[in-house]
Amino acid sequence: MNEIQINEQHQHITRFIGQKRLREALTQLEPYLWQCPDWELRTRFEGIQTSYNYMLQYMRQGMDDPERKKLYDKILTDTWEIADRARITLLDPVSTHYYHLCRAHQTADTRPHDLQNLLQSLESFTEEVALKDLLHQDTEPLLRQHEETLKSLFLTVWTNTSWSSKDETDAQDLLHSDLISVSDQCLFASAVMLSLTQCLDIRKLMWLIDTLHHDNTRLNQRALIGFVLICHIYGSRLLLYPEFASRLTLLAENTSFARELNRVYIQLLLSQETEKIDRKMREEIIPEMMRNVSHLRSSKFGGEEGDEDKEDHNPDWAEAIEKAGLSDKIKEITELQQEGADVYMSTFAHLKSYPFFRELNNWFYPFDKQHSSVVKEFRQQSEQPYNIIDLILQSGLFCDSDKYSLCFTIMQLPGAQREMMMSQLTEQQMGELGKEQHAGALREFSDRPEVISNQYIHDLYRFYKLNARRREFRNILAEKLLLHRNPVLRGFLFQPERLAAIAEFHFRKKHYVEAAALFADIISLGAGNAEIYQKRGYSLQKGKKYDQAIAAYLKADMLKPDHVWTNRHLATCYRLSRDFEQALTYYRKVEEVQPENTQVLYCIGSCLTELGRDEEALNYFFKVDFLETDSLKAWRAIGWCSFVSNKHEQALKYYNKVIAAQPTAVDYLNTGHIRWSRGETEKAIEMYSKAILSGIDKEQFLELFYKDQPILLEQGIRKDDIPLMLDLL
Repeated sequence: MNEIQINEQHQHITRFIGQKRLREALTQLEPYLWQCPDWELRTRFEGIQTSYNYMLQYMRQGMDDPERKKLYDKILTDTWEIADRARITLLDPVSTHYYHLCRAHQTADTRPHDLQNLLQSLESFTEEVALKDLLHQDTEPLLRQHEETLKSLFLTVWTNTSWSSKDETDAQDLLHSDLISVSDQCLFASAVMLSLTQCLDIRKLMWLIDTLHHDNTRLNQRALIGFVLICHIYGSRLLLYPEFASRLTLLAENTSFARELNRVYIQLLLSQETEKIDRKMREEIIPEMMRNVSHLRSSKFGGEEGDEDKEDHNPDWAEAIEKAGLSDKIKEITELQQEGADVYMSTFAHLKSYPFFRELNNWFYPFDKQHSSVVKEFRQQSEQPYNIIDLILQSGLFCDSDKYSLCFTIMQLPGAQREMMMSQLTEQQMGELGKEQHAGALREFSDRPEVISNQYIHDLYRFYKLNARRREFRNILAEKLLLHRNPVLRGFLFQPERLAAIAEFHFRKKHYVEAAALFADIISLGAGNAEIYQKRGYSLQKGKKYDQAIAAYLKADMLKPDHVWTNRHLATCYRLSRDFEQALTYYRKVEEVQPENTQVLYCIGSCLTELGRDEEALNYFFKVDFLETDSLKAWRAIGWCSFVSNKHEQALKYYNKVIAAQPTAVDYLNTGHIRWSRGETEKAIEMYSKAILSGIDKEQFLELFYKDQPILLEQGIRKDDIPLMLDLL
């Protein structure tokens, strides 16, 4: 079989398992295993077949077995695991994906790669480095050896489809070892997560849950994100494992876990905004800032200043910055940063071509000044106690991947330029930042769980988006995440206060479909209030579901009667669904409170026009014209209402004002109607011709013209003259 056939057959089998059509799944799995060289899987499959046949026989005989459900779930999970492992084994010799190439290399490599040997190498590293430093010997060879061990560790874990009980014990030893650095443990956690995305292994998942309780924040946050993503991938399948269900019950007893889960959920959703933010940064914010800075540099705000005037800032400068819109752009970036948005993707996207990033494991390794790729740079800067680059790299401003990129970029600069940049950063740009207390504040910020988890998500985003073999990986962050409906996580997240935070995120980001559904969930839990109904109504209105929006607004009106905002949106929805009588009712309620709101007055006039009450409508349009200066929309409305009311002179007066200001094709068309109705045929032809020349084609013109035919007939135009006029044009 080729790669496509192997994957298709696997999908058929797992679909049957997911639907609990186990007999069909086993029937399809048997020939699938005939081509698999793993005899252990075949032996395990035969045991499953025997157990299932006995179960069916006992059931046929009417024997009651209280353990039947438990045994059935076990057979389901075992069948699923065999199918997954068989797929990977079958793909190994035919696939060119890096994962299968690494598995083949691991098998061919004669060096010991079991976790215990790798664990011993990692534990001895700390002591060996300390000894080298004591003897003032070069540690670079030792660092490189350590990095090779880490690479072997990563590939060993990633390509292993199923841990043995010994592997599980070794992994626990690694987790609790005081001799292994947290950075190494973090890499191990990422390898476990990646391995689970390839093939579910309950032992690895149990290890990941254990890591949730580790004292180190960087490690437990990696485990938390990995746990969430694995729950997203496998969903209800995980609940078939009784040991997992038991651990889930224990997690539910931890009151803070649901809160942390909710935070990570929103951060993952925010990561899906990165492409939009990246485009906005590249196409709008950065170019606008560059233009504004250039403008400010070329502006002259006064004469030459003497030494005594160097601190005498001109207040006009701030005004110039405001007028240029620069402060708005800076504010926008600041707000995005405070929210946790990934604003640096556009900056660092092109800085991932360094040799460091060719190794897959390096995308997941926390930034380490002792890494052989960067250690020389920091030794050169070690004489400066609070050098600014060191400070930035220790802060939570950048994710680990970007810290490496920044460091490599600085290392590429010539020495003189690098010294100049360091000096400017330290003395001018960063000001007081380099002082000890500020350095401490930055480090404290970088150690917050929400900062650590957010930066790790940024690392994952870059891996899935930028690494050279990204097309070989399932990009989980690009998938639709509905964790509050996930069978595993629903119990933690499907609560009013949790759903409210998620709904507010979607509402703020203008994801109105998702927001409307979440507000409905909150209402279903009995937590709906006037504001919830208002926001649900608004979300539905934005999705053009006006009937449902009206229902939500009416509920809000019951809970909080005569609220101006609710009444105005009710009126809008009724108008857009063409129920003009009801729209008029609610617009009038708003008018009582806001008698000079020109938008409301205009909408009342529009509803009256649709109801054929043109004289009343004119009064409202005249009021809008009085309250607003040079209101084109009022002039157009007055002109049209006057025309259909047979007030041709008044209609012509207002359309002439529109044409003198900012005419459209429709304005010329309507003026042509008025001229023709007044018997001014030549001028009518002139106006119609201008309409055609204003950017609409012949078909569009004819469509608009025929739409107005009934009104032309009412204004005295003979039906037989209409085709003649069109021929004249």
